[in-house]
Amino acid sequence: QFELVESGGGLVQPGGSLRLSCAASGFTLEYYAIGWFRQAPGKEREGVSCIASSGSSTNYPESYADSVKGRFTISRDNAKNTVYLQMNSLKPEDTAIYYCAAGSRCGSSWLYDYWGQGTQVTVSS
Repeated sequence: QFELVESGGGLVQPGGSLRLSCAASGFTLEYYAIGWFRQAPGKEREGVSCIASSGSSTNYPESYADSVKGRFTISRDNAKNTVYLQMNSLKPEDTAIYYCAAGSRCGSSWLYDYWGQGTQVTVSS
């Protein structure tokens, strides 16, 4: 059974940091592009970041939404079959449910075959 599980969400003050984890079971993450998405109440789901599969030949293996560029960093640990999203300098507008997803390549949400259940991130003083 293919499964993705996010963890690491929580309540943090503005300017704080969190590290989200996306762990896989039943399949090997390094062969997939892994995207992070978020959805805030009343808003559409948006792409946050993506990391290409380990075998990708792209010159830009990591990508970020403009709203998080310079603050968020995506990385993968193939030995742990896990992808991380390090989030620094968090802002209240980062508050959302964060989802990770696995697919053939980075891009629109329809490219992803497997989705996690999400983890809540709340940025508030």
